[in-house]
Amino acid sequence: MGELNNELVASISAVAYSKDFAVLGFYIVKPQFRGRGFGMKMWRAAMAYLGTERNISLDGEIAQLPNYQKSGFQITYRHIRYEAVGGGVMPSGIVELKTVPFEKLVAYNQEFFPAERKHFLQLWIKQPNSAALGVIREGDIVGYGVIRKSHTGFRIGPLNADDEQIAEQLLLALLAFGSDARVFLDVPDANPEAIKLAQRYGMKAVSESVRMYNKEIPHLPINRVFSVTSLEVG
Repeated sequence: MGELNNELVASISAVAYSKDFAVLGFYIVKPQFRGRGFGMKMWRAAMAYLGTERNISLDGEIAQLPNYQKSGFQITYRHIRYEAVGGGVMPSGIVELKTVPFEKLVAYNQEFFPAERKHFLQLWIKQPNSAALGVIREGDIVGYGVIRKSHTGFRIGPLNADDEQIAEQLLLALLAFGSDARVFLDVPDANPEAIKLAQRYGMKAVSESVRMYNKEIPHLPINRVFSVTSLEVG
């Protein structure tokens, strides 16, 4: 956090998941304090903490892309935030992740992230006012999703699945948990099936950001990512 005369004016997070990968997020300066160099001080502190060896990821606002590119970040694809109203009936074939051997979830999740984050996952699926749900086929996880309470309504993330049908099943289950509330999910436009799924249920696109990396672009199964875990922590 950045303080000026005992007032919080700026923030940034730098999560070093491993010696090779990190995520930047929560890069915010209060509007009335912008243009005074406070954001750059925060940026430099975060980058110094992460060092020069890690591949760093962030989700940048469209207007800030030129600034990130000057710092060596390259554009990959967009995350489109969709909004829906929760509700509906919980479909059959859904299990709670707490009933699934945790190591199986860790192994499945590892396919979708460039670094090991077992401890993160353990906490993420046990947040207050949340639901962590999965689909099991022949004893193996073929998809899972988490919906969590946010400042406004609920957010779905991640929503990872082996195919669009499984993703749809999970999406309906997660929406049922967020009954009558605003529900948001951040969908990669590099997965056209994910976009079609959101649009099929009448979801409204409300904002977008761009996933960027400062080194190589990880080889992730983006065609199986139907909502990213978080724009702030990857």
